[in-house]
Order: sequence, then C-alpha cells, then structure tokens
Amino acid sequence: MSENAKLTRGSIRGHLVTQTLPMIIGVAAVMSIGLVDAYFIGQLGSDALAAISFIFPISVAITSLGVGMMVGINSVIARALGEGDDDRAARRANFGIVLAVLAGVIVGGLLFLLLDPLFTLMEASPRELPLIRSYMQPFALGFPLMMAIMGINGVLRGQGEARKTSIVSISYAAANWVLDPILITGAFGFEGFGMPGAAYATIIGWAIGVGVALWLVRRAALPINLVLLRQCNIAESSAAILRVAGPAALSNSINPVGLSVLTALIASESAAAVAGFGAAGRVQSFAVVPLLALSGAIGGIVGQNWGAKEYGRAREAMWLAGLFCVGYGLVTAALLSWGGPWFADFFSDDPQVNAEFSSYLRIAAWGYAGFGVLIVANGALNALGKANHALLQSFMRVFLVMLPLGWLARAFAGPAAIYAAELAANLAGGLLAGFLVWRVMRRPGHK
Repeated sequence: MSENAKLTRGSIRGHLVTQTLPMIIGVAAVMSIGLVDAYFIGQLGSDALAAISFIFPISVAITSLGVGMMVGINSVIARALGEGDDDRAARRANFGIVLAVLAGVIVGGLLFLLLDPLFTLMEASPRELPLIRSYMQPFALGFPLMMAIMGINGVLRGQGEARKTSIVSISYAAANWVLDPILITGAFGFEGFGMPGAAYATIIGWAIGVGVALWLVRRAALPINLVLLRQCNIAESSAAILRVAGPAALSNSINPVGLSVLTALIASESAAAVAGFGAAGRVQSFAVVPLLALSGAIGGIVGQNWGAKEYGRAREAMWLAGLFCVGYGLVTAALLSWGGPWFADFFSDDPQVNAEFSSYLRIAAWGYAGFGVLIVANGALNALGKANHALLQSFMRVFLVMLPLGWLARAFAGPAAIYAAELAANLAGGLLAGFLVWRVMRRPGHK
C-alpha cells in the first residue's frame, strides 16, 4: 500500500464527506456555465437561441469523451496507488494527460472539418448555420484545452484530491461568468462579438482552468514530468485507460440521448408540456448535484481501497453512498413534489406550463433515489475496471425501460405517462445497479 493512497486510511464516512462536499461546489459551478451562456445568448435574439439548441447535444456528446477519459485515468491511478505502485501511477498520470490532449486534438479537428455536413444533417436552417459555425469553429479549435482539464482532473481525483479538482472547475466557470457579458453582448464600451463571444469566453475559461490545474497538480503527490513517458509502455497504458474511458464515455452520453428522445415525445403532446418539462429539468439538474458529486467522489475511494485489498472498506463506501442516495433522493422528492407549483411560478405565468411543470416533479422526482444509486454504482464499477457493467446498466435503463415505456404509454395517459416512464427507468436502473455492484464487490479476489 502506498503512502500516497490516503483514502485507504481513516474513516470511510469522513472520506465520503470530504471528497463529496468540494465536488458539489465544482459540479454546480460547471453546470452554471450553460445557464449563464443561455441568458446572454438569449439577448441576441431567437435565431441565436435556436442555434444553441442545435449546438447543445453535440457539445454534450463530445464532452462525454472528456468525462470518460477523466474516469479512465482516475481508475488506473487509484488502483495503482492502492496496490502500492507509485511509479506505475506516476507514469500513467503523465501518459493519461498526454492521451487526453491528443484525443482533444483529433476530435476537435474532426468536428471543425465536419461542421457543415453534421449540422445540415441535423436540419439546421441556412439562417442558423452561420451562427452555429461562428460558435463551433473556435469551440472545436479550443477543445484540446477542455480535454487537458479532464486529464489533469482525472489525475487529481485518483489521488483523492477532490478539493483541487473543484478549484479547477470554479476557476474556469468564474472566468466564463465574468467574460460572457463582455464578449457576447458587450460592456464597458466594448460592443461584444455576439455568438462567437460565447465560444471565446469558454476557451479563455478553459485556458485559465488548465493553468490552475497545472499549478495544483504540481503540488499533489504524483510528479508531473513528461520524461516519465520514456519509461511508459504506451500500448499497455493506453489499453488500461481506454478499457474504462471508452465505455464510460458512452455511458455518459446515453442519458442525454435518452432525454432528447423523451423531449421529442413530450413535444408531440403539446407546447405547454415541453415547456414545463424543460423548465422543471433545470430545477432537477441542480437538485441532483449532490448525487453527481458523490458519483465522482466514490471512484477514488473504492479504487484505492480495492487496489490495497481493503475490500471491506470499499464495500462500506459503496453501502454508505447508496444509503445517502436513497435518503437524499426521497427527501428531495418530497420537497419538490410539495413545492412544484411554487417553483413553477419562477419560470412561467402560463397555467398550462405550470401544471406540466408541477406534474413532472410530482411524478419523476420519486426516481432520484434510484438515479443516485445508478450513477454512484457506475462510479464504483468504473473504478474497479468494470466499465462495461456500468455501460450495460445505463443502456438498459434508457433503451429497454424509459424510451419503450414512454412511447407505448403516452397514447393512454399523455405527458404524465412519459414522466412515469422516466420514474420507472430510474427505479429499475437503481435496482439493477445495486445488484451488479453487489455481485462484483462480493468477490474478494477480484481486482
């Protein structure tokens, strides 16, 4: 066991708290970027808002690549530290950062070259395409910076440095908050760039985030020294990281795809339904932040302890995390079900929209507990190198439960049936995830 595997010592309950709390702040900061962007882009007019609607699913899809890479790097480093192999952890940390940046260059370059055919295929109009192009071209060129942040955050998470990863997230989110009004709509006598200004703000934020991340990672336990790449088995290290990163990236992209299809189903019912669903989704996105943070924190704790053969500690971490998901999910569901009409008034004064907003929260919020267990179990399985299990349960939740049920039931009960399909998917996903992670973690000899 390595001295740097600090999560293998001390209270598991304490580690869950100290690793999760900073991540709550970091996740909330990153999520706020989209809200701030949407507010200032909305001031440019309806065409700009429509362009962002096309851009959003693509940006989510390629960001999933970064999340997958971060999870893969986190997994290999946490297990290596737990096994006491600091040298292997350091080699893979340096290689992982380089691999993440290289992936960013390749994906960003392909995105830049394929912008027009991609968005034409998505049926963007000739009026929207120039706006989309003006945002996505600089975004694509700056994408390697985002991948560098993901790579470094993976290194920090694997070491149990949750506070440092949150500082990185806050740094580039804060830069975006400050720069958006200046670069999009203009301020202090500066006219602003309009749509491209949002991309420029994002890229500058990423650059600041990379600088902060490099400064912080040099103060962590593992040395960042590219000379170590000479000692690295590139094929072995690539396989170890990508074995987790590939399925994790797909798993992260499945939920946005499912929600996009769900939105289309709801839109076929009524405009009020889709407006209420969308507004309630914003409330929901912040309600589940603690669950998302816990899913990010669990990997380092489980990975280090499993690598150190402290199987009981790893199981304890998963058990306590699962209990928190159930308790937090039920309490939050009760609050949102009761307070739905009150929250709805902040978004709209249309009675039909408010009714759908409240209906969605009254039904779907009771699935938060299951959703929390699912994503936390995914975090633990990824840390154990069982990313295919995590991908399987994410796929089954969306494509075998949520979408078929929503499509079949909407003819009988309208939007409420679609909301119920999401509830059923989260509950079924939570049960399946709990079973799979129990099955994997009950075998002491598994590495």
